Amino acid sequence: MSKRDYYEILGVAKGASDDDIKKAYRKLAIKYHPDKNPDDKAAEEKFKEAAEAYEVLSNAEKRQRYDQFGHAGVGGAAGGGGFGGGMNMEDIFSHFGDIFGGHFGGGGFGGGRSSGGRRVMRGSNLRIKVKLNLQEIAKGVEKKLKVNKFVSCNTCHGSGAKNGQVDTCKQCNGSGTQVKVQQTFLGAMQTQTTCSACNGEGKVVKDKCNTCHGDGIVRAEEVISVNIPAGVAEGMQLSVSGKGNAAPRGGINGDLLVLIEEEEHELLKRDGGNLFYDCYINFVDAALGTSVEIPTVDGKVKIKVDAGTQSGKVLRLKNKGLPDVNSYGHGDLLVNINIWTPQNLSSEEKKILEGLRQSKNFTPNPNRKEKGFFDRMKEYFE
Repeated sequence: MSKRDYYEILGVAKGASDDDIKKAYRKLAIKYHPDKNPDDKAAEEKFKEAAEAYEVLSNAEKRQRYDQFGHAGVGGAAGGGGFGGGMNMEDIFSHFGDIFGGHFGGGGFGGGRSSGGRRVMRGSNLRIKVKLNLQEIAKGVEKKLKVNKFVSCNTCHGSGAKNGQVDTCKQCNGSGTQVKVQQTFLGAMQTQTTCSACNGEGKVVKDKCNTCHGDGIVRAEEVISVNIPAGVAEGMQLSVSGKGNAAPRGGINGDLLVLIEEEEHELLKRDGGNLFYDCYINFVDAALGTSVEIPTVDGKVKIKVDAGTQSGKVLRLKNKGLPDVNSYGHGDLLVNINIWTPQNLSSEEKKILEGLRQSKNFTPNPNRKEKGFFDRMKEYFE
């Protein structure tokens, strides 16, 4: 099932300002917040859907890719890409908790968060380049990528502790925050800060794991399978949720960003969804007509060139181009006919051509005006 448009989800126009997008998201998230809708799965899905839309549209780079390529540009078709579909409620709270101030539960965004005010660590994103040939772009492809990254430590299962034993921070009692009360001329002022003893995590490691030295992560190679949709283009970036670097001590994994690079085809040139091919024939074939074999992304096909074809004529093979990445149909293959003129003629060939030179059929009409290439292209696209 295709995803809904992010602008439609938030109820804003495509040209909406950052402030309008933030306000729209805040309104929806308050409406569908789990504290207001306990045990309501439909509200929870709308809550996640709004978070996914905001995560993309509030980021200038992601918004630009989404406007250009749709969901595929931000990972909607890349095997687990996107935000809300691949992350739980805790992830959303940790990302956007500061947008609500004290609206819920007096402790920021997540009154219903299982971790209270604790800081949740997040692993960094990874970016990797993938080269695709024209056939892979036309059909879509599954790529198995070998990635060197931080993964959860197997020895301590990501806890960072030698025996897997993690203690609650005594300074903040596991809350991750410290409350300080200061007397001022206005009275007692209360402030809340990140706990300095546990760095906001709410837990401390006494005996560190010998393998990861207390970090909970180690470097290793992992093979990641990525489904790349048909029709992607040079410069498009797909996101695979949770496949970036692991976070220290059981936090949230970063994402794997897959940057598409396109290998140039030997014969076919790409322009969006359309493909172009320069076909060369001799002037005898152009005069008498012929059949020629041309390449396509699906293999070679034969096309008919009518008698009397002029150089520069463009033949259109409908739907023989590339598919649209958002499933809006196929482009075409445009074959540009070029008449090849021989340069090294034998004496006999010259005699034959000299005899034909005087024929009125070989005399160009000075009053005939041929259309240029760009005029023909304009005509085609109209």
